[in-house]
Amino acid sequence: MASLPTKALSFVFCMLFLLSFLFLSCSVSSASRVSSSSSKYDDGDTQKVQLGLYYESLCPYSANFIINYLVKIFEDDDELFSIVDLHLSPWGNAKINHTDNTTTTTFTCQHGPSECLLNTVEACAIDIWPEVTEHFPFIYCVESFVYEHNYTQWETCFDKLGLDSKVISDCYTSGYGKKLELQYAAETNSLKPPHTYVPWVVVDGQPLYEDYENFISYICKAYSGSAVPKACSNISLNTIDRKQRANPIRPVCYKDATLSTRIRSAVLSWMRKANLAASM
Repeated sequence: MASLPTKALSFVFCMLFLLSFLFLSCSVSSASRVSSSSSKYDDGDTQKVQLGLYYESLCPYSANFIINYLVKIFEDDDELFSIVDLHLSPWGNAKINHTDNTTTTTFTCQHGPSECLLNTVEACAIDIWPEVTEHFPFIYCVESFVYEHNYTQWETCFDKLGLDSKVISDCYTSGYGKKLELQYAAETNSLKPPHTYVPWVVVDGQPLYEDYENFISYICKAYSGSAVPKACSNISLNTIDRKQRANPIRPVCYKDATLSTRIRSAVLSWMRKANLAASM
């Protein structure tokens, strides 16, 4: 009689082992399906075109590009946005101040302290709201005020968009925003070829130079996926040779302020020679 409970107990253990094996097999199979699904998603995601904008907040040409051109990728029911991986880098032509007498790193912005402030604010926004669809509306709002020559009203963007201003304030006052800016500085300064002005627009690692307003054509040309947006069927893909253009045809904020002066001097010199030749 004592052997009966032992047999029963062995039977129970065997059943538990069998059930555990079946459960583990189902789990592995389910995980495999999830992994397969994720791989398909990742494969589709790698077909996105990388679009980078290197800019500074108070450059009027950066603001113009953001609110009148870049915003177009969110139009057409977001079809174009679905094939784009947009990266914003708010540093531009700012410079890090290197001094031997202090361990504190500071930087100078091309359009003064207000630009340093807004560059950092926008860097904080990108960090706090990492999804492009979350931080772009805020940056768009701020740059709209810049475009309208009324950038001092940028804080009203919080109320307009229903955003918490405290998280941005904490990011800025804590010094974390400064760390973010230094990261963008390193990123911008490592561009190859180096940027010489802003806005500096890059598609799949290739700068568009002065043809940056035509960026959608380059996106469409670079896209290798099958789900071609309507925007690509309605646009000419005859992009220009970016390296052959000698002089910019669109206004930019030069990294080296003396460069724009030299270009203007060269143009004026050429015009004077042309007028002189015409009068002879």
